[in-house]
Amino acid sequence: METTQQDVFDEFQTEDVMSYNHAKLTYRLAKSLSQYDEQFDILPELEFDLSHGRAKPDVAVCLPGKANWLKDVIRLTTPPLIAIEILSPRQALSDLTDNALDVYFPSGVPTVWVIIPQFRQVTVLTPGHQEVYTDGVVDDVKTGIQLHLSALFKE
Repeated sequence: METTQQDVFDEFQTEDVMSYNHAKLTYRLAKSLSQYDEQFDILPELEFDLSHGRAKPDVAVCLPGKANWLKDVIRLTTPPLIAIEILSPRQALSDLTDNALDVYFPSGVPTVWVIIPQFRQVTVLTPGHQEVYTDGVVDDVKTGIQLHLSALFKE
């Protein structure tokens, strides 16, 4: 089957548009989470081919894997432990929450963090529960990961 230009457009139509704040938050997330590098793989912008669809979180926290430098993997099929999504300037919040409900949770991702830069807010979603953080520390009890919002949203 041949891929048309329209197919490619449709696939990336709701893909986040990278912006300055989005890029800065992605970097700060990866930097803040690097302290857990011995316990987890911290993987920015990696695509996943999950049981309920494809997803590309801004940052994924995964069980550690072993790199094969001779043969790379384009899409992981093992769900991340945490999928972190940053709301982009031209993206609807429902794109992120629908993705959590329709792809991540049914595929076995236990936790999704949705970051809304304009409100300096992190919402932690688990199946059937959500918690909103606007200051202090996001504490993921399943992984033990803690994220200080002051480091994420500093000027």
